[in-house]
Amino acid sequence: MYLSFRSAVAAAMGDALAALDLPAEDLGIERPPEDVPAVLASSVAYRLAGEAGAPPPEVAAEIAGEIDPAAYDYVGAVETQGAYVNFLPNDRYFAETLEAAQAEEYGTLPDTGESVVVEHTSANPTGPVHVGRARNPIVGDALARVLSYAGNDVEVHYYVNDAGRQIAVFTWAYETFDESDLPEPERDSPEYEMVRYYREANDFLEDAPEADREAAEDEIQSILQGLEAGDEETYERVSEVVDTVLGGMRETLGRLPAEFDEFVKETRFMRDGSTDDLVDRLKELDAAVFEEDAWQLDLPDFEKNLVFLRSDGTSLYTTRDLAHHEWKFEHFDRAVTVLGEDHKLQADQLTSTLSLLGHDTDRLQQVFYSWVNLPEGGMSTREGTGVDLDDLLDEAIARAREEVEERLDDRQRSDDLDPEDVERIAHQVGIGAVRYDVVAKQPTKGITFEWDRALDFEAQSAPYVQYVHARCCGIIDEGKEAGYEVPETVSAETLTTDEERDLLRAIARFPGVIEQAAEELRPHVVATYTRDLAEAFNAFYRECPVLDADPETRAARLALVAAARTTVANALDALGVEAPDSM
Repeated sequence: MYLSFRSAVAAAMGDALAALDLPAEDLGIERPPEDVPAVLASSVAYRLAGEAGAPPPEVAAEIAGEIDPAAYDYVGAVETQGAYVNFLPNDRYFAETLEAAQAEEYGTLPDTGESVVVEHTSANPTGPVHVGRARNPIVGDALARVLSYAGNDVEVHYYVNDAGRQIAVFTWAYETFDESDLPEPERDSPEYEMVRYYREANDFLEDAPEADREAAEDEIQSILQGLEAGDEETYERVSEVVDTVLGGMRETLGRLPAEFDEFVKETRFMRDGSTDDLVDRLKELDAAVFEEDAWQLDLPDFEKNLVFLRSDGTSLYTTRDLAHHEWKFEHFDRAVTVLGEDHKLQADQLTSTLSLLGHDTDRLQQVFYSWVNLPEGGMSTREGTGVDLDDLLDEAIARAREEVEERLDDRQRSDDLDPEDVERIAHQVGIGAVRYDVVAKQPTKGITFEWDRALDFEAQSAPYVQYVHARCCGIIDEGKEAGYEVPETVSAETLTTDEERDLLRAIARFPGVIEQAAEELRPHVVATYTRDLAEAFNAFYRECPVLDADPETRAARLALVAAARTTVANALDALGVEAPDSM
C-alpha cells in the first residue's frame, strides 16, 4: 500500500503542478517527521517559490487547493504545514495494510525479471575467518537477501583466490613441513589445522638462511608457473590445500549464516583460456604499454599503472578478476561486489579497464566497507594474532545464554522454557546480535563491537527487535488458549487510537523500505526501520490492551499484532537475523 500511496501522491502532485503551470521535474516527496500524522509530504513549494512569485507557504496552499483527495487511491486528506504539502491516508489504506501484512510474503516486491550476482567475502583461503573481515559476509548476505526481497533473481558467489602467491606458499608449506613440528590447532576444524602450515611458512621465509629461502622461493615460483601453464598436477596439489581450508571456512560462515550458491575459483579463468584471451585484448588497447619488462595499462585517472602481465609471463589477480567480471556480464544482468575499503583503488582500475574493453560498467556496483574492531585492538591473520569469528560467535552465544537465563524469572509468558529452548534462543539472540550490530551501521563507517550495546534487550539492538516478535507470538498464543483466533477479515476502522494508527503506518512502510534498501544497496536502512517498527509496537503494547478489550476491538488488535509479527519477522529475515517465537 505504501508504494501505491506514493504513486498516488506523485500523480496528485504532478497534476496539481501542471494545473498551476509550474515545473514538475522534482516533486520533493519525502517522509515527514515522526510527529506529523501524514504518510508523505512534499517540500516542492520551497523550490518553486521564485518561479511562482509567492512565499513557499502560499505556494503550498495553492498546490493543496488543486488536489481532490478522492481522485487518488489511498489518499484521505491533503493539508499544509508551513511550506509542506502533507498527504494523509484514508481508511482503505489502513484496511488493506492490515490484510496484506498478515501474508507470509509481505514485503516481497514483484519480480523485476533481472538477474543479479552478489559476490561477497571472497577471503583468501589461508585460515580461519577473523573478526576484522566479518563485515563482508554479514553485509553481503544481507544485501543478497534485500535484493531478493525486492524481486530480483539473485545468486550469491564466493570468488576463491586459488592462484596467488599466498596459496603457492601455503601449498609449498603443506608439502614441506611435518605436522609433528607444528603447534596444536586452536580448534578441531580443517582451517585451524591447516593455517599452522601457512604461519610456519611465513616464519621460515623471514628467518631461514638465505640459501634455504631461495630454494623455497624457487619451489613456490614453480607452483605459480604450473598454475599459469595449466598443469593438472599442480592444480590438484593446490586444490587439496584450498578445498580443505575452504571447507572449514564455509562451516564458520554458515553459522552467521552466510550461504553461497557457487564458489568460483580464480584458476577457472586460467584453465579455460579466458585470461590468455583477455591479455591479448588488453595488449591491443591504446592504453597498453610495455614498461619495466611488464605489460601495463596507463589509465589517465590513476597515478599508478595497472600491471596485467608480469615479466615472467604470469598474470595478476586483477587480470584474472577482469576475466571473471566478463563472465559475470555474460551470465547476469547486474553484478554487485562487496569489498573492503583497501580494495577501492583496485576496484576503480578494474571498472575503468572493463569500460575500455567496451563493457557497460553501469551494470557493476561495488559496496565498500570499513573494518570491524574489538576494543582490544586490531587483528592480523598472517601473524596469527587476530580474533577469529568463531570465537566471537561462541562468546556471543554464551553471553546471550547468560542473559536469557537471568531473565527467566521475570518472564510473563505461561510457557516454560526447557534447556533446549534456552540454547536455541541463546543462538538466535547471540548470533543475531552480532549480525544486527554490524549490518545496522553504514558500511563505510568503522565499527568497534561492544557487547553491552549489542546484547542490550532494552536498547535499539537485535534483542530489542527480536523481543517484539516474541511478544507478538506470545499474545497470539495466549489468545488461542483463551479461544480467541486471529480473524481472517477484520475492519481497520476499529483501530482509531494514535498508537494503533502509528503502528499501521509503520507496518505499511515495509515494502518501501525494501525498495529503498535494494536501490541504494544499503541494508542498514532495513535495520533502522526495524527499530522504528519496534518502537511503534511497544507504544501500542503499552497503551492498547489486546486480549482484555471488547470483542470487536480485540479481534482488530489481534489482527494488528499478527501483521506486526509478520512484518518484524520478514524485516529481520531481510537482515539475516532470526526471529524467536519466545524469549
